[in-house]
Order: sequence, then structure tokens, then C-alpha cells
Amino acid sequence: MKKFRKVLDGLTTSSPVNPGGSPGCGSAAGTPSAAPTPRELEIQETLMSEHFQICKTVRHGFPYQPTALAFDPVQKILAIGSRSGGIRILGRPGVDCHSQHESGAAVLQMQFLINEGALVTACADDTLHLWSLRQRLPAILHSLKFNRERITFCHLPFQSKWLYVGTERGNTHIVNIESFILSGYVIMWNKAIELSTKTHPGPVVHLSDSPKDEGKLLIGFESGTIVMWDLRAKRADFRIYYDEAIHSVSWHHEGRQFMCSHSDGSLSMWNMRNTAKPFQVTFPHGKTQRDGRKESCKPILKVEYKTSRNSSEAFVIFSGGLSYDKAGRRPTLTIMHGKAITVLEMDYPIVDFMVLCETPYLNEVQEPYAVVVLLEKDFVVVDLTQSNFPIFENPYPMDVHESPVTCTAYFADCPPDIIPVLYSIGAKHKKTGYSHKEWPVSGGTWTVGSQTYPEIIITGHADGSIKFWDATAITLQMLYKLKTSKVFEKPKTGDMGRSADLVEEDPYAVQMISWCPQSRIFCVVGISAHVILYRFSKHDANTIITSLELRLQCEMEDVISPSDTENTPCFSDPSGHSPQPQPPSPRSNTPDSVRDSIPCLKVKDRMIRMPPGYQAELVVQLLWVDGEPPQQITCLDLNSAYGLLALGNCNGLAVVDYLQKTILLCMSTLELYGSADPFQRLTRSPRKNRQSTSGLTELSDNQVSLDLERSKSPTSGYPSRRAMLQQLHGVSMYSHDEHHITNYSWSERESRENSFSRSRSSSVSSIDRETKEAVTTLQFAESYGRKSDSLPTPCLWVGTSLGLVLIIPMSIPTDEQERQEDPVTVAPTGTVLMLKGSVLRFGFLDCGGALINSPYEVWRDQHAPDDPDRPRKRKLVNFSPSSSQEACGDGHLAVVCSERQAKVFYMPSQACLYVHNITESSFVLRADVVSVSNSVCLACFCANGHIMILSLPSLRPLLDVSYLPLTDMRIARTFCFTNGGQALYLCSPTEIQRITYSQEMCVNLQETLGELFTPIETPEAQNRGFLKGFFGGNAQTFDREELFGEASAGKASRSLAQHIPGQGGIEGMKAAAGGVVGDLARARIALDERGQRLGELEERTALMMTSAETFSKHAHELMLKCKDKKWYQF
Repeated sequence: MKKFRKVLDGLTTSSPVNPGGSPGCGSAAGTPSAAPTPRELEIQETLMSEHFQICKTVRHGFPYQPTALAFDPVQKILAIGSRSGGIRILGRPGVDCHSQHESGAAVLQMQFLINEGALVTACADDTLHLWSLRQRLPAILHSLKFNRERITFCHLPFQSKWLYVGTERGNTHIVNIESFILSGYVIMWNKAIELSTKTHPGPVVHLSDSPKDEGKLLIGFESGTIVMWDLRAKRADFRIYYDEAIHSVSWHHEGRQFMCSHSDGSLSMWNMRNTAKPFQVTFPHGKTQRDGRKESCKPILKVEYKTSRNSSEAFVIFSGGLSYDKAGRRPTLTIMHGKAITVLEMDYPIVDFMVLCETPYLNEVQEPYAVVVLLEKDFVVVDLTQSNFPIFENPYPMDVHESPVTCTAYFADCPPDIIPVLYSIGAKHKKTGYSHKEWPVSGGTWTVGSQTYPEIIITGHADGSIKFWDATAITLQMLYKLKTSKVFEKPKTGDMGRSADLVEEDPYAVQMISWCPQSRIFCVVGISAHVILYRFSKHDANTIITSLELRLQCEMEDVISPSDTENTPCFSDPSGHSPQPQPPSPRSNTPDSVRDSIPCLKVKDRMIRMPPGYQAELVVQLLWVDGEPPQQITCLDLNSAYGLLALGNCNGLAVVDYLQKTILLCMSTLELYGSADPFQRLTRSPRKNRQSTSGLTELSDNQVSLDLERSKSPTSGYPSRRAMLQQLHGVSMYSHDEHHITNYSWSERESRENSFSRSRSSSVSSIDRETKEAVTTLQFAESYGRKSDSLPTPCLWVGTSLGLVLIIPMSIPTDEQERQEDPVTVAPTGTVLMLKGSVLRFGFLDCGGALINSPYEVWRDQHAPDDPDRPRKRKLVNFSPSSSQEACGDGHLAVVCSERQAKVFYMPSQACLYVHNITESSFVLRADVVSVSNSVCLACFCANGHIMILSLPSLRPLLDVSYLPLTDMRIARTFCFTNGGQALYLCSPTEIQRITYSQEMCVNLQETLGELFTPIETPEAQNRGFLKGFFGGNAQTFDREELFGEASAGKASRSLAQHIPGQGGIEGMKAAAGGVVGDLARARIALDERGQRLGELEERTALMMTSAETFSKHAHELMLKCKDKKWYQF
């Protein structure tokens, strides 16, 4: 069977109609094929499998769906918990760590062990976890799973090792933090309330010890019941039964009064001397109506009551409480200071907030200085020390998702001058009005590592904006923001906006970007079938944007006629768009049917003043044809040395000369082949007709029914596997059929994307079952367009969805003056190479195995003042006949990767030297030729979640790891590799996850991360005066160990909770779990544990020696005492 398959592969790849086709290639992975090579290539490959390992490095952005907040006032670090079980720990810039609960349960509450380097988390699966933060990667030390009760609230007093845990049943349990075992001491709900009470008080919503006496525990129940429990006497000091449900409680620091927030929007103040009724009830946002009643208000979900030395008035800060009649009001945080009430409106709902105070002691004047507000999609810190309450400038990249991210690009080892230049331009547009004080979350330590190089991440967004980020040394800082929508006129209201029917919500959404860091030329592809070319300048300019329009549409005679479809199934094209004229749709009676030769968006046609930075120079737009919108652009490449831009879609290819602002080539894919089309001589297989009745969802004889099916389920009804592949790549995510029927916002599209099915039919990948092919990848390179070429020339490599590769040579004038005036000639030669599956990536190596970089132009500022001493000529690198002849006169290697296999061809003979079938059951989503450890390899990410690394040029598998199950389209659309062994993807709508596949980087990861814990002395408690202490102002001494320990309280029921030992330090070494490094790490931890045990043994030995010395001393004293006594004197 294997031999037979090999024969079939040979027949497929060596088509008789292809004089330039490759010889037969063996299917054995990573082995030279049977085809004769032009000469023996002696390339020493240095990369081995031990050079590669997958691990996560750092996560950027705002934690998705946050649920909880915690702050350590001494260490000054902050933790955010999320619904998916993630924990984000933040300190000073550079101190940013993400950890994950394996269960994935939502984090309900978090409590720092203040200044101890530990964190307790309570999750929705009723499990408590103790995290150690004393290493760079946090690890779980203990877990405690409650079996019979649900956790609702936790409280850990400062400098205590006993954690109070309230449950849904109204009981309060106590956990020893050191051993993570339940104490036998339990406060049952029926003992906390009076026996005469007939109703259950509800879940515990608050627990806190009195600032005046640690032996008194205040328990708040949801129903409005409040109990002050005397822990020593094991009875209630007082009970309060209030009519309104309680949401939170906050103490005055003296412990004489406390404040409660309620569900009716009220705040009640209670005095410890008289608990019969509150001495004050206020509705901060409730006005008195004419009948004397207060208007109904929303619940106040949390209140904090803090005192200050400089003012006799306390701060009362709360969220919620607005009246119901003010519809459309944004969520608010209210700050009451004396009679002054300040309402801060937030952009998103408030999840939680915390008031940051100078002291960790609850019985001291609190001195609040800031409020941390955690919103659903933002993170705000308010300065309380200034009367206008300004916010702090956030040093973390929390606004990645300001507009939904639609595509990403990652550039490692950029030119060193590009980051300072972008930062200086972007700094001019920064917002002002921030607090002048330092960022209050300043804990931890972080230093820039010695082995750093410039890295830039570029994100494209749904509103058409582009953000450049400095990603050097695992940090992320915004450098520069570009708005592509400014190139176009705003559609007038009431106008039948030409883009409205294509993409109503996001007509400027960015689909892909192409950037040349050396020349600083930047290209953006938009969802409305447009390309914008930008040049960088440090000076402002007044220019007119040139607009070119392309009519790239399939002609009628190229389409299979309806009579043919009776016997042959009509397939939709690979990108999910049909190149065929559609039958009349429900909206064909609209003016759409007469639209012709018009673009989707209107480019500004007047003189525009452009600020320093990226300035638009050229816009290329595809046109409507016969009432049909243009197909979205599927691939793009630009070359600054050639001055050319190439773009393709499901209909064909276009090449644009952006120096002369002319269109050089605009052809359908079929026309590119000419007489060399490999499918013209292939007879239709009888099996194909039989398959038309097989009932596959990919086949449909009725295009209208197919349209309706796809409109019902835009992501699951794709007619081919390649259509899904195109969607996964983000280059053709939504067909125009969907946009004619339903308009979606980007968030709606993402939710639909996330529900896609990954089922595939292997028969769908059959080449001869496609009627049209899309251009899927493009790359300019110095190569050979024909077998007979002796010298490399500028070429455009074109890859299609049918696995075909076309090489198009070009003639480009080398003289600068001629380049500006003489036309560039582009002549398709019919050279065709073949692979299985849609072509994804090209790469080029010299005969020594080194990566050949594309030619480029050195950046020059076109708007700089003229300098007579420095003529402004184009300076080109790797683009001259002499250098090309010396470097590449003996040929080069071309690496071609498709969704199924990779091949290495020798040019100019086009002989296939190596072939490797990457996957049979899945398909490749992203492939890149990257530099790692001073060598080159091919990195692939498959739809089944596997990351694969292949050596070059021999295509030996070096790594195959099932890293990430493909759960949604977002990952596939944003995943990208870069040099230096790094990659990234959007792991949630708001977060960027960076990973490394380099063993060296995994080993050095600990050095690049920040330290979460810094040894700091705990501030001493204030010395309280004699009189204040005499009259009961100070806290009484309280021995919790004596009360809650096993000796007095006994053991808790084993069935109540289960103790689960944590991984401890082992978790921190997971990144180094393979090979020799893993063994060393494990040995180091074993040595640490052994050293710890030896230390404990040494302590016990010292105690025994001390005990022995004491015994010897007493024995000696007894001997001296009895030395002179007679026997009868005893």
C-alpha cells in the first residue's frame, strides 16, 4: 500500500503537461527523493531535537473576564483572578506573571498573606489553594477541597495563620494556613442566630475581626442578619436583624462602629454600644420624592470606610447605588469625603475595587491614598490624595483590546533605531491629565536581561487602527498608533454606503499587515478589499493620496455553465467566496444589482495634512463588478527594493508598481498558467460523478440552497476544507453572501467563530474537486523563473489553494532614473511546481543552507529638508547583478510549505530534493521559515494544536508537540512565529500569549522574569498611648493557636474537606521538564528538600544537645548537693 501511494504521489507531482514540473518525490519524510540532484549538497545542519522545547513565556493585556482582586499593602503587588481560573500578578513595570488553576474554575476571592510571599485563592469548585510567590513562577503548595459546602467568603486577619471561611449554608470554618487542614472549631449558623429564629439567615457574605478585639468575629449573612461572635466564649455578643439584604461591611479603625451596604442602595451605620437599630441610614443617590419616600436605587455592592489623619472626615467609597430612573447611566464609583460627593463614571461595569492604605493594621488610622478599580474590560487606579481625583497612567498594556484584535505580526531582531523613532512619534499623541505621583503598584524587582534584542509586535484592529508595541525583553509597551480610517471619507448618513452592505459594523477592519522594518514601508489590507501603503517620515507633509482601482473578477466564460453542474458538482471556491455570478438573491432588487466599477470606500481626494509618523501614499481598491462586491484579499507581499506590491484573492493576482503608481499585472489565476495549466489535460474521473451523490456537506448542486445554509451558520457551513482554512488564516473570514444577508459586529463574528466544528473529510482535499483556485501566498525574491536561467532575477513566487506554485520573473530597471520612468515588465512563464494542499509559505536558502533575505531599500525620509551635500538616492541592499552573481550564481534552495506537506526544490533545475508529509489527519494553519540558534528551520502550527519544527533543508522532524487544542478561530487567525524561537497568539479577546520553542530560552526564562517577592520588614504597629490603652482602645491579646488548635478544638470531619498536597517547587520547574535540564532541575529541588530536611535534623540535634546539657547540669547540681550526706540523711 505504501509503494502504491508513492507511485500515485509521483504521478501527481510530475504532470505530463508541465515541462517545468518537479520530478517525482518520495513520500518518506525527511529523506532525499529518488530524483537525481544537480550536485551533491554538503550542508551541515546544526539544529537537533534537543535545541527545541515549548513553554509559555509571558502574557500581555487585560485579564479576560476578571472576577476577583487582591492587594498586598507591604509588598505592593496586586493580583487579579479570572472566570477561567487564571491569576495575574502585577508589580512594577516588568513584574507581570500569569498562573492558571488546572481545574479552570472561576476565582471567587483572593487573599494575600501580607508580606509573606503567599496568596490564598477560593475557586468556584469550592477549593482553596495556597500559592507560593517566593519563586518567579508561582506554585500551589496546598489545596483544600470542600465536599459538602460551597465557599462564599474568606477572611485572613493580618499576621494570622488561621483563615475564616464562610459557606453557602451559613457556617464558618477555620483553616490552618500552614498545614491547610480544617480546625475542629466551627461556627454553625444555628448557633450564631437565636434559636427562636425560624428562617435560615442565608449564605455568609462577610467575615471580619473587630479592630478593637481580635477575639470578636463579625459575621454578615445575606438576609440582613449580623452576628458578633465571641470566639473565646463561643457565643454571640449581639445579633442584628435588618430588613435589607447585606452586600458588604466595613469597620471604622477604632472598632466602635461599622458601615453596611444594602440591596436597596442604602448605607447603614451601626454603633457597638447600641445595636438595636442603626444610628444613621443614608441613600447617597436617592432623592426624596413628594410623598416623602426615597426613590428606589440599585444595590450598593461594596463599601469601604477609611479614616485619614489630615482630615476629621472619613472617606466612604462605594460602587453602585444609583437610582433606577436614570436609564443609560454608566457604572459609577462614588467617593464621599465629608459633605463632598464625587461620582466617577466608568466605561465598563465594576467587578471589584480596593482602597489602598498606608498601613496594613486595621486598628490604625488607615490613610487611604488610592483606589484600584477592576472593571470588566479595564483596570483603573484613582489618586485619592488630590481633590480632583485624577487617575494614574497605567504602565501595563491593558488596552490591547481597545478595539477587537483582528490580526497580529511579530518581528524579532528589528533595526535598533526603529523603536526609539516610533516611541518619539507616538509620545506626542499621549493623553494628559494623569496623576503626577508614581504608580502605586510598585512591588517586585525586574532587570533587563543581557541577551535582549529589539522586538516589535503589531496588532490590527476591527476599527481599522494599527498599534505598534515594543516587545523587547518580555515586556509590552505601546509605541505608536495609526488609524487607517483617516484615509477614507466618512460615509454620509442616508447614503447607500457602498461598504454598508459588505461590512456594516467594521468597514475598516484590518485583515493582514506587511511591514519592511528596514525601509519602514508598511502595508495594510482591509476587510473592504483595500490595500493602503504607508511611508514613514519624521516631518509632517501636505499630500494627496493616490488611489488605484482594480477590477479583479472572474469572467463569465471561465465559469462552468449550469448544464455542466447537472453531472459535475459545483464547488464553491477555496476562500469561501464563489467567483461565479450568484443567482438572484433576496436583495437583488436593490441598487446593488446596478453597482459596477465602484470601490467599497471612498478615498479622500483632497490635499491632506499628515502628521509625522506613517503617512498614506497609495490606496489600492478592488471594485464591484455587475452588482457583486469584490472578493476579499487573501494574500499580500511588498518589496521595497523592487518598489512593487502584489496582492491576490480567490479570483486572481495583481501586481502594482507603487513608485510609478501603476498597475503592472491584473490576471485571473487561470490566465497565469497559459498553456501550462496542469489540469487542462486531466480527464474528469468517473469517481467524481459518483461522489456527487455521496451526501457530503461540501457538495451542492443548488448554489441558492448552499447560500441559505451558509447564512444560517456562517462558520460551520463552509463548502470545503480550504474554505475553513482561509477563514482560520483570517484572510477571507466572511463571505459576501453572509454580508448580503446578515451584518455582524466583530464580537458577534468572534462568538460565531468560536463555535466552529473541526470535523474534516479527507476526500475534500482532492485537487481535481476544485473548480476555482485562490492565490494563497506571495513572495518577491531573487530567483530563477526558468530552468534555463543562469543568473537570478527578481521574481514573484505565487502559491495557490490547489497546491500549485508559479514563478513569475520580472525585469526591473536598476538605474534610479530609469526605475522612475521606464516600465517594469512582468511575464508569466508557465513554470509550475506542485504540492498537496493549499500553499502557505515560501523560504529561500543559499547552497550553504543559510537564509536568503529579500532585497530591501534603506529608509530615507522623503519629506526631510533638501541637503545639497547628501543627494537623496535610493540605497538598495541585496539587489545588484554583480553581488547576485557572486552570491547566488550557483543556484539556491526554495522551501515551499503547504497545508499538508513541505518540499525543498533546487533552483534553477526545479528538482525536488526533499519532501515531508507534515500531516494526514489535520492541516497546517501557519508556517514560517525562522532563524533559531544561528541556523534555520521550518516552524508549523497545525489545526489539531500540534507545533512542529522541521530542519532545513533536509526536513527532518525536530519537534512535534501537542501544545494547544484549537478551541476557536482567534488562535488560528493570530498565531505567528518569529526568529529567535518565539511565537505568539491571541489566547483570549483581550490577551496576547507569547511562547518560545527554543530550549535555550526555556532554560533562561527564569532569569528574564521579574521577582514577585522582595524581603521587606513589616512596618511596626503604632505605639498607642497609655490612656487610650487603659480605656480599652487597644486590641486585646488573643491566642488563636490555643483556641483553634487540635489540642483544644479537635479534628474536623474528614468528609467535610479533602486536603490535596500541591506541586510546590516542582511546578516551577515544569518549563525545564525535559532532557538534561529537567534532570538538573529535579536534582536541584531534591537537594533543596534534602538540605531542608538536614536543616530540620540539625535543629532537632541542637535541641537534644541543649536538653542533654540541661540534664547534665541538673545531675551535677544534685550530685554536689548529695555528695557529703550520709546514707541515713537521705
